Amino acid sequence: MFVLDSHCDTPSQIHRLRNVGIRNSRGQVDFPKMLEGGVDGAFFAMYVPASLAPDEATAYAVKLIGETCDAVAACPDLAEVVTSREEAFKARSEGRVSVFLAIENGSAIQDSLSLLRFFYSCGIRYMTLSHSRHNAICDSCTPESPRWNGLSPFGREVVREMNRLGMLVDVSHISDASFYDVLKSSDSPVVATHSCCRALADHPRNMSDDMIRALAAAGGVIQINFYPVFLDDAFSRVLAASGLEERGDAVESEFIKDPADPVKRAAWYEVEDALAALERPSFRRICDHIDHAVSLVGTDHVGLGSDFDGISVTPEGMEDVSHFSAVLDELRLRGYTESDIEKIAGGNLLRILR
Repeated sequence: MFVLDSHCDTPSQIHRLRNVGIRNSRGQVDFPKMLEGGVDGAFFAMYVPASLAPDEATAYAVKLIGETCDAVAACPDLAEVVTSREEAFKARSEGRVSVFLAIENGSAIQDSLSLLRFFYSCGIRYMTLSHSRHNAICDSCTPESPRWNGLSPFGREVVREMNRLGMLVDVSHISDASFYDVLKSSDSPVVATHSCCRALADHPRNMSDDMIRALAAAGGVIQINFYPVFLDDAFSRVLAASGLEERGDAVESEFIKDPADPVKRAAWYEVEDALAALERPSFRRICDHIDHAVSLVGTDHVGLGSDFDGISVTPEGMEDVSHFSAVLDELRLRGYTESDIEKIAGGNLLRILR
């Protein structure tokens, strides 16, 4: 069994000065915690804010790649950047966790297939096509008014070139229309690297039953997200009533501007503690979403994509990656076979990557 988390926003935290080579008292991902949680590898996603101008987006993605590779290189006994299934298994045999590289938000490539090819040469092995705003590739799920009504003409070229290169197409964050356009345009299976089931939590970031079935029919995989807002509508109401979301956004924005400032860091930690004190869904809710997806498409098309380090609050009992194995233990209690768990833990995603 190779346990693979398909989406961590850890590069953003490395940019905010986290040392991933030590066990941090705070923070959701570092290499010691990955080893404690039995996580053999993870995709570290270079999150590119949708607010950045095209040239800024590209430069920021390059900066994150450089910082991430430096952080991994500083821990040669703990981790290794890999680009393939074979390299990942080799790293595990040598006692190291694998770090795959990804880009979250295709605005980093602007309107250039050359930049897409450049990022592939840097080791990027999947790209999330959009984030919280429409871009040159496709419509996001967030704004109400569409720009392209799905993929743009350039977006269709991007999908075809990603297929040719062997870069996975990530459909998390994109609109429903964009999702179906991707399936029409892609000759290879695609993946939702960090999404949940809309039937259990009615959020536009989640996937409807029809979308999950269509994804699986094309050979793809839905990787279940750990964010409580995407897991449970009740938590969304609790969060909205708390007022912490708006306050937290402002505090985090100041912290991001100057992560070395101890006052701004302490203010952000205070928000994190307040969020953790809210009534949160249990980590077992992750397994509810797994159950639902499996009931639709079977165990060959479901996996785990935590969104750790990109989420400000986690389910109870899943405070960081060191608790990852709790999900697999819960699946055992629910009657999943070891073969099924192996697929969900990482085997399905590795199959598509290969």
